[in-house]
Amino acid sequence: MEKLLQIHNLTKVFGEGTINEKIALSDLSLDVKSGDFITIIGNNGAGKSTLLNCISGVFPIDKGEIIIAGKDRTKEPEHKRAKHIGRVFQDPLKGTAFDMTIEENLAIASAKNKSRGLQRGITKTDKDMFRQQLATLEMGLEDKMTQKVKLLSGGQRQALTLFMAVTSEPSVLLLDEHTAALDPSAAAKVLELTEKFSQRENMCTMMITHNMKDALRYGNRTILMQSGRIVMDISGEERAQMTVERLIEKFKIDNDRMLL
Repeated sequence: MEKLLQIHNLTKVFGEGTINEKIALSDLSLDVKSGDFITIIGNNGAGKSTLLNCISGVFPIDKGEIIIAGKDRTKEPEHKRAKHIGRVFQDPLKGTAFDMTIEENLAIASAKNKSRGLQRGITKTDKDMFRQQLATLEMGLEDKMTQKVKLLSGGQRQALTLFMAVTSEPSVLLLDEHTAALDPSAAAKVLELTEKFSQRENMCTMMITHNMKDALRYGNRTILMQSGRIVMDISGEERAQMTVERLIEKFKIDNDRMLL
């Protein structure tokens, strides 16, 4: 399968040369293939979110190489990489235009990879397409297209954000604890949609989670990060046989925030 994301010897240091110097990522390498759905676990400060921020271009890196969809993007700014990356954050308010309607948000998302210039308004054809697409989420959003996003529940908003993130057909989908702020029912629904969307062709998914059951239940690979490094990368039968208890015992993970 095609490697959609290649990370070679990635190093990121905050406050280099100061008393507060922190090595967030240390010589980290990772290959992610088309169809891979990787769950990422690790203690607070292990470098999980920093890794996603470096991939997306939010943080410049100090050393290494980031290749997305076959092209070296290491020096590309965030706005250029955004054409190839979909992101969903922990905060349901991020990722959407809060004071705009659902259909306006979808219009923005669908135009993400189109050439800039004079943009036409939302046509009836657009609205019909949005309605059909939203119906597949099974959350009733197709009947609320003229409603402002700020009026939606957290679960509805996060489902919409996830849907918008994959609308532009990114090569890489990055999910940073995107269900942590939701109630259990809403979280289960968003994870169900996540699994569905992750099966799209020519896309790979990386999901940070503190829920270790979810880390082993969803996707096809699980990586464990500690001190800015990947110390475990399991898939196949090894992953199928892994349990939460074995993870904790083997790697002595601080499980204060992990749901058992």
